[in-house]
Amino acid sequence: MSVVIETTVGDITIDLFTDARPRTCMNFLKLCKMKYYNLNLVFSVERNFIAQMGDPSATGRGGECIFKKMFGDQASFYEGEKLPIIKHTHIGTVSMVSCGSHLFGSQFFITLGENLDSLDAEHLVFGKVVEGMEVICKLNQTLTDDKNRPYQDIRISHTVVLDDPYPDPKEVEFPDESPKPTRDVFESDYIAADETIDDTEGKTMLEIQEEIEEREAKARATILEMVGDLPDADMAPPENVLFVCKLNPVTTSEDLEIIFSRFGKIKSCEVIRDRITNNSLHYAFIEFAETKSCEDAYFKMDNVLIDDRRIHVDFSQSVSKIKWRGKGRGVELFDDSGRRIDDKRGQRYDPTKEYSNHSKNKNKSVAKGQPSEKESRHLDHGRPQALERERRSPHRHLDGNSRDRHDEAKHLSRDNKNGKNIRQDKTERDERHESAKRSHAEIEDSDDVPSDKEARDKMLKHLKKSLKKKKKKNKKHDSDTDISNTEKKKKKNKKKKKRKRESQNEKDSDSDSESKKKCKKSKKKKKKRKKENSSSDSSE
Repeated sequence: MSVVIETTVGDITIDLFTDARPRTCMNFLKLCKMKYYNLNLVFSVERNFIAQMGDPSATGRGGECIFKKMFGDQASFYEGEKLPIIKHTHIGTVSMVSCGSHLFGSQFFITLGENLDSLDAEHLVFGKVVEGMEVICKLNQTLTDDKNRPYQDIRISHTVVLDDPYPDPKEVEFPDESPKPTRDVFESDYIAADETIDDTEGKTMLEIQEEIEEREAKARATILEMVGDLPDADMAPPENVLFVCKLNPVTTSEDLEIIFSRFGKIKSCEVIRDRITNNSLHYAFIEFAETKSCEDAYFKMDNVLIDDRRIHVDFSQSVSKIKWRGKGRGVELFDDSGRRIDDKRGQRYDPTKEYSNHSKNKNKSVAKGQPSEKESRHLDHGRPQALERERRSPHRHLDGNSRDRHDEAKHLSRDNKNGKNIRQDKTERDERHESAKRSHAEIEDSDDVPSDKEARDKMLKHLKKSLKKKKKKNKKHDSDTDISNTEKKKKKNKKKKKRKRESQNEKDSDSDSESKKKCKKSKKKKKKRKKENSSSDSSE
């Protein structure tokens, strides 16, 4: 025996277990035949559990069996069959909802999952879904509120009994037509069953595309958070930082700072360079004090010509000021000036300062005022933007304190070409300056102060010596270039000689061929003469 339940989502065909559950199947068939379930809500849907329906009040506390129509109010509920035991093992199992002490009314549910053993003891299985499994999948995927009611109304529009083996009771009247919808159906607070939901209604293609891109970006961010590359999926880049790319390798951070400073105050400007070769990577980050100046620069500086290159300007998508160490390792924080903040003390991290955790065992080996190997390594490879800017800025823009910081950063920078430390060169220069000062002081302290002519002579001698040194260096360079030029000349001469030899050989070969030809001609003439002489003798 089968019944078709037509819903606003689709049709479901149910086969009834009339042999095992005769009283329950009779109740269900007669309720369907008298159009009791028409326009009823699917009022509760729990994902991978059940979809409950069959209550005209849609509260879960109503519903009456067919026996009330036959025997009165005392028969609002009937006692269901206890044997045989049928379990809720498959998806699409149809079961009556218990009203307590194994009594049942009109409410029933369809299972949306497998092996739901918790329902076996209380509720009564009386059928299974044989057609319309796609409708059950739709029910399982519907969005619901906190009370498990779908946001869009799902209603039973009609029930069709395909075969009824039970005789109709005389006390029950069966209508010829379906009941008309009541006012409650139209005044529902939820989305109507026949209402189509279109999120893109009234939106342009650009707005739709932007929404799609936002969803995709959010999905990528959540994936990065799950993998461990981002500490938080909702982390957003700063709005006052510009990203500038397609730069000329010649362009420096000072040049960009001068060009972009007309839009507002700049906190930091850095052209990103390779750590090993120190060559420009053709892009930079510019941090403004205000977001408005950043927006003005974005609108006016895109596709502008700087150092024979058309640059591209965009808002930064980098979160470099908040660096995640990895899963379970915490976060490194940076302040507005680009300096790292010490997490333990909550203070600004000073790379030149020796902290107690790594300076106890190394105070003896490290001299005062000199950084350890780890600190120098950190300064060389992980220097913040502020120190990098101070290292590159000229002395005339610095006061006394910043000049000292500039000198310290300069001491610790490495010469990548020669592989030597610039600090050694600085100490040598300081020694030269000190020796020159001492000599100058000795001359001033001495009684025999030289005259202007003597001072001029000394200056001339010094200049001559320096010129001689430069000449020697130039000579060495010239000698190297001369050696290379002589080698080139030798190669050219060899090539010329080869060409001459080849041309001479060709001429000799031509002359030999001509001489051979002449010899052949002379031999032929001699032979002819001999023949003529012999012929003349024979005639005589």
